[in-house]
Amino acid sequence: MPWLSGCHRVDSPNADERPDATVIDLLVIHYISLPPGRFSGDAVADLFLNRLDCTAHPAFAPLQGLRVSAHFLIRRDGRVLQFVDTDRRAWHAGVSRFEGRERCNDFSIGIELEGDGEHRFTQAQYRRLARLTQRLAAVHPLRHVAGHSDIAPGRKVDPGPCFDWARYLDAIAGCGLQRPAPAGA
Repeated sequence: MPWLSGCHRVDSPNADERPDATVIDLLVIHYISLPPGRFSGDAVADLFLNRLDCTAHPAFAPLQGLRVSAHFLIRRDGRVLQFVDTDRRAWHAGVSRFEGRERCNDFSIGIELEGDGEHRFTQAQYRRLARLTQRLAAVHPLRHVAGHSDIAPGRKVDPGPCFDWARYLDAIAGCGLQRPAPAGA
């Protein structure tokens, strides 16, 4: 069940095959908004589909030529868009490391929350994130959940200080996923 029912499918070209015999055991939580702080429009989807007009806003200029994706995007209203089949590798983690393993894209599923690190995430986002996590854990042998900041410390800060880890972990307690100790702990 790599394409999940109930999600709006938007097929990103920014994905490829995972290495042979890869065990998908990590879930990575991110945030994104384009332009920063704006929570509407199609800019994030356009970025993941390589059709973002990088001249449309000054914040888009550094994204010129960037090829990225995530498996899922959860909008502020709880709508879920799926960009990449979960059996394939999305390009969400960049230079990353988890438990001594490099290239987290190889063995992880990436979920972007529409957000910016300065605003609280919505009730609808937490509900959908918990349900999505439960569904993914039923399909893949997920063992860990981490923030982008956990796998790329010093380079990334998401899901940021407004993400309520305790609330989320309580909501997915039955899934058996463990969170690593936060960087610097």
